[in-house]
Amino acid sequence: MKIRPFGVEQWMNEWENHCEYNLAETCVESLTMKQLLAMSGDTAAVLDEMLNIKMTYGAITGSERLRRVISMQYRAQSADNILIAHGAIGANALIYQALVEPGDTVISVLPTYQQHYSIPASLGAEVKILPLREENGFLPDVAELKSVIDDKTRLIAINNPNNPTGALMDEALLKDIVAVAREAGAWLLCDEVYRGTNQVGDGYSAAAADLYEKGISTASMSKTYSLAGLRLGWMAGPESLLKAVEIHRDYNTVSVGVLDDYFATIALENRDKILSRNQTMLRDNLQLLDEWVSHEPLIDYIKPQAGTTALLKYHLPLGSRQFCIGLLERYGVMFTPGEAMDMEGYVRIGFANNGEVMKKGLARVSQYLRELQDELK
Repeated sequence: MKIRPFGVEQWMNEWENHCEYNLAETCVESLTMKQLLAMSGDTAAVLDEMLNIKMTYGAITGSERLRRVISMQYRAQSADNILIAHGAIGANALIYQALVEPGDTVISVLPTYQQHYSIPASLGAEVKILPLREENGFLPDVAELKSVIDDKTRLIAINNPNNPTGALMDEALLKDIVAVAREAGAWLLCDEVYRGTNQVGDGYSAAAADLYEKGISTASMSKTYSLAGLRLGWMAGPESLLKAVEIHRDYNTVSVGVLDDYFATIALENRDKILSRNQTMLRDNLQLLDEWVSHEPLIDYIKPQAGTTALLKYHLPLGSRQFCIGLLERYGVMFTPGEAMDMEGYVRIGFANNGEVMKKGLARVSQYLRELQDELK
């Protein structure tokens, strides 16, 4: 099977450990185990319970306790509608393996996480791209979606909140997309790994799995919950789909680690505390970023409504990779080039780190922009 190199992941592998100010980070600042245990309210009891866990495979599809607490994030899902995977990336890959065959049509928005168009292409599907445009606030155009539907459309892939733009589809727009999918008889896969990060309210947007009988929601502990080290994600959807996915899952997953399962459960049983911390950080940092953009004539953006990232448009005559490597080499600040996301002319910034890192990093970016402007005159 041939597949395109994963642009964002290759960039991260190359540079993430060689920067001073990581403004490419997409996970809300990671929790330590000490912080997580403190949030549980009873560190001693949690550690005692952990020390008595046998290091077996554990529950193959995820423990009942974990699947039940995950299901509480949804309006219409039970533990039986949840299947545990190795991150949202693992959940998405399994869904494509289970549903997509050569000759199928898969429609994916762009920009989005690359696996949503590269994996189905590698499986022999015809992938049609639904572009997200600045003039629409990086939201899907439903009429344009209808125009690319054909009689072989098997799956529509969306991302809400969107990575990298931070655009947020409200429930009304999601229902319009559901109507298109339903008419086509297509599955609707919504990557909701940033769900819980909305800039207003409780942070949660409507979930595709709750809106459509063929809707699938995927998510993980990495972004919203600051626990990427657990490598644990899930999918929510109809039981018939989960059974189909399990056939493929048996070949490459078996189970997630029992400690990953256990600590994800502890975290989600205390998610109100994690969300309070993380939403405050994201909302404060976005204000900081918004103020910075307003004072930078070479930068503009569509202000994110959710998520942990923004897509910055820069007005300079050089490629995004060149822009980002120069920034790294001169000032130690890391962005992600738009080239890695098939969005040349932009860079992605993460505003999920602590505020001091952002302030210092953005100050260096300002210096870099002034230098480039002088050099490229």
